[in-house]
Amino acid sequence: MSKFRFTVGPWNVHEGTETFGPGIRPSIPLEEKVAKFAELGLDGVQFHDDDAVPDMNRMSEKQIVNYAKDVGALLHKHGLFAEFVAPRLWFDFHTNDGGFTASRREDYDFAIWRSLRSCDIAKALGTNKIQLWLAREGTLCAEGKNPVEKIRQLRDAFNTILEYDREIRILVEPKPNEPIDRSYCGTAGHALAVGANTVDPTRVGVCIESAHSILSGLDPAADMALALAWGKLWGVHLNDQNGIRYDQDKSFGVENLRQAFNQVKVLHENNFGEQGECVGLDVKAMRTQRADDCYRHIINSKRIFELLLEKVKRFDYQFQAKCVEEQNFEKLEMYVLELLMGV
Repeated sequence: MSKFRFTVGPWNVHEGTETFGPGIRPSIPLEEKVAKFAELGLDGVQFHDDDAVPDMNRMSEKQIVNYAKDVGALLHKHGLFAEFVAPRLWFDFHTNDGGFTASRREDYDFAIWRSLRSCDIAKALGTNKIQLWLAREGTLCAEGKNPVEKIRQLRDAFNTILEYDREIRILVEPKPNEPIDRSYCGTAGHALAVGANTVDPTRVGVCIESAHSILSGLDPAADMALALAWGKLWGVHLNDQNGIRYDQDKSFGVENLRQAFNQVKVLHENNFGEQGECVGLDVKAMRTQRADDCYRHIINSKRIFELLLEKVKRFDYQFQAKCVEEQNFEKLEMYVLELLMGV
């Protein structure tokens, strides 16, 4: 049995709504999704704050916590756990200009309120991880903000979360663009730099998403390696991406199999998961997928990971060392491709 634990979010089984078209599949209730996740052999569930507590803006803090506790009971019923809670700071009119980097104080205060409530929800669900996808933290107009001031404001928001709950750990999920035009924290390096300047850098790490690294023109395995080198890779979102386009969230490994192989390899070689880290599958079904088989992308992604893990475990490190000694990387490269092709 693999040491890896797999998680997925409710949003990964969706109606097919996108920028260019409406939904094409019916909505599925949360409990039905949770039961199916357990049936598929997944271990846990990722949450946005309003995945766990819908319409939370209209609720008191006590109501939010009580609702979240009921969701925690639902997870327990099906033998699953909550991996993290992510405040959804990009859907509200308050955050059109960013949340933590908002220009108006009332919008910044709203973002902080949602983030602190996410801490409360996380605690009620039994997790201490807050994931921050900094979707609108930047600017659509380069001259619209003072970038130095706003990056410090981003750091201050992290500090407020860290000081609110001394058990909370922040996972930053960097992305270079979309929906924001110019991100202030677009890569793993940016995220680690901001985290290093908080009141408690030991509680700030990263979650690397394959597609986001590709969108940055970077290699996901190298981004993972950077975070692993400093003990900061606390989560991954595995998926795939056809070039530097909009964020596609394709099934893991379907576009870039060798790149996917090296993601599994770097995770396996560095004992990812031993401290409770999870393999998140942040994938979305094609719009053509029928409703009666709308979990196929999750099944495929988990299976591809497991098949690649078998390849990783067969990797010949002695042969690799010989190739490195000879500086014969053409021979090593062909070995990897034959391994992947089953020759």
